[in-house]
Amino acid sequence: MNRQQSGFTLVEIAIVLVIIGLLLGGVLKGQELINSAKAKNLANDFRTVPIFIYGYQDKFKRLPGDDDSPNASRFPDYKKATLAGQTQKNGTIEGIWNSTDVTSENVLFWQHVRGVGLAAGSTDFSDTTKASLPSNAEGGKIGIQMTPPITGMSGTYYLCSENINTKIAQQLDTTVDDGKPDSGTMRAQAKFDDTEAGDKSWPASGSVIVCMSM
Repeated sequence: MNRQQSGFTLVEIAIVLVIIGLLLGGVLKGQELINSAKAKNLANDFRTVPIFIYGYQDKFKRLPGDDDSPNASRFPDYKKATLAGQTQKNGTIEGIWNSTDVTSENVLFWQHVRGVGLAAGSTDFSDTTKASLPSNAEGGKIGIQMTPPITGMSGTYYLCSENINTKIAQQLDTTVDDGKPDSGTMRAQAKFDDTEAGDKSWPASGSVIVCMSM
């Protein structure tokens, strides 16, 4: 008996491969657009914080967070820092960028700039569970300090942003600086250590902390 065999022709296989290629290309292009949008969002974080600082300083002759005004003199929820070891009105925003202590100057920085209308967000910093601290496009913490967060950095103010995918971080650095993790005004490192220098090269995968001097 003759058996009839059926299967894909070369033309059909070629068409399937072309379709698969188009789908993969679309997925990759879509991911590239998402990463580009995230990098732009992150760049905007670094560009707007100086506006908050200088806008507040121009209006009140104080630094946000370091302001020592009486309670409620600026806005209803206004708080001034009370953390031991910190001194208000000394021209320094004290504290470490990733702190969540609502009595620290660098945390109250966000309440002050929001309260006077420079930034959007809640001003209820009555305790750590209510304080709505800002986060980046990757869901990581954003914070400010006035001591170099990475060895070798120089400047007056430093903004740090964590949990940034290494590829997005590289795109971000290329957009606003020199594209290198260990030089320029923007630096990156794979793990948190205030004394560690920026990584010499971009990690192949994972996430990094990115800090920029202003």
